[in-house]
Amino acid sequence: MITSKHTSQNAAEEKNSRPSLHADLAPTDEGVSPLVAADSPASPPASPASTLRVILYGFLTGLVLSIIILFTAPALREWVFAILPESQFSLETRTMDIAKLKREIQQAERRLSSLQRKMNALIPRQPYLIVNSSGNRIYVMSGNKLIHEGLCSTGSYVLLKAQDDRQWIFSTPRGMFRIQGKIKNPVWRMPDWAFIEEGRPVPPPNSPERFEAGVLGDYALSFGNGYLVHGTLYQRLLGMPVTHGCVRLGDEDLRIVYQNLELGSKVFIY
Repeated sequence: MITSKHTSQNAAEEKNSRPSLHADLAPTDEGVSPLVAADSPASPPASPASTLRVILYGFLTGLVLSIIILFTAPALREWVFAILPESQFSLETRTMDIAKLKREIQQAERRLSSLQRKMNALIPRQPYLIVNSSGNRIYVMSGNKLIHEGLCSTGSYVLLKAQDDRQWIFSTPRGMFRIQGKIKNPVWRMPDWAFIEEGRPVPPPNSPERFEAGVLGDYALSFGNGYLVHGTLYQRLLGMPVTHGCVRLGDEDLRIVYQNLELGSKVFIY
């Protein structure tokens, strides 16, 4: 048939015109490499004029951007600070804060100096005694100078009850007191609780049984309400809270206290 012949011829022509799979490959020293088609156009090299135009365009673009940033820097800076967290401060803000802090420090220093002057005015001019009833220690002071430090014994806080519903708590009073009397070779006048504590009958007020010598040491200093700074026969117990409210001292400590404190000298107990 004519139609079949024509179709076969067309198929043969199409096969001959189709590029072969190996048509673009050619052997080289390193193997098979693609061949560049003879009719493929090669990209022309860039001319010096075009290269110069690119450089000038980049330079002018950078210059324009620099001018824009220069003139818009304040507004840009404010916008950046507006979106930053509160912890970010400008130099001006930090400077203001430092100045404010310096003023507050100066005010605090002035208040401290005022309080220091008031405190110094409260420090006695003559020697005085400080008693630490918690640590059972004493300090003989003259102004801010420490003259002597030693052990003492203060109140035991023991509760004693009598059959007639009377009771006593053996505590050392706290506060500021003054020396009201100084006695050498004191004699102790025993109160009612001393007899009740020992289970003895309470004698009349002026009974000789109430007076006992030698138990208060060589010296005694009274500071009000029957309380004394005195010596003790039980010096091994110094540093412990074992008294009925008085302040007990060792022999040497008592001598120093007696020599330095005068009538009216202050006693601070805390």
